[in-house]
Amino acid sequence: MNKTVNKAALLVGILVLTSLTAGISVAGSDDARAAMNSPGTWQTLFDGRLLDTFRGWRSDGMPEGWHVVDGTLAKEGNVDDLITRRQFGNFELELEWKIGKAGNSGVFYRGTREYDRIYWSAPEYQLLDDANAPDGRNPLTAAASDYGLYAAPAGVVKPFGEWNKTGIIVKGNHVEHWLNAQKVVEYDLDSPDWKAKVAASKFSKYPNYGLAKAGLIGIQGDHSGSLALRHIRIRELP
Repeated sequence: MNKTVNKAALLVGILVLTSLTAGISVAGSDDARAAMNSPGTWQTLFDGRLLDTFRGWRSDGMPEGWHVVDGTLAKEGNVDDLITRRQFGNFELELEWKIGKAGNSGVFYRGTREYDRIYWSAPEYQLLDDANAPDGRNPLTAAASDYGLYAAPAGVVKPFGEWNKTGIIVKGNHVEHWLNAQKVVEYDLDSPDWKAKVAASKFSKYPNYGLAKAGLIGIQGDHSGSLALRHIRIRELP
């Protein structure tokens, strides 16, 4: 009698434990899926192989002159700009870049298609060989500056041929530029200071410059010289 009761109790215990374990597993899977789809999850924009998240500014496909080389997104010479197929509002963007001697490029954010050029609507994080490119002589157009508006400090960017790490944070009107783990630029879109700087710049000709609440991420190609990028990823912020 006792043996029968003990066996029955053991069987019930096993069934209960199995049920609880299964429930925990399912719940855990649901939680994991929810976490992966929640704001703040890093999304890869370039994984070293595929270019399906980008297109050309002038064409729907990948423009001639951009290539995947040894796990990097690379170009040589003057080519079409790249833009993301998706728009982003509040985000944190990270990438690594290596530029050739006297190279000049940039990363645009919150760009729109309302003008013929993306830089007529989008602020630009400058990518530059400061030591050899003409723009490197002016802090307002040197590496990691908000091009033409907010200067980045000298001495943070690495020389041409070496990898630099860039971070761009945009949340509401607040923008931060990071270079090699240092915050180098910080400003607020549509603030009195920003408006004054835009009014005194070449961007004053474009009424909606920098005012879009969401837009395209762009990579400048229409300058001579070489550029390679890797580890491009983004996460959307609340």
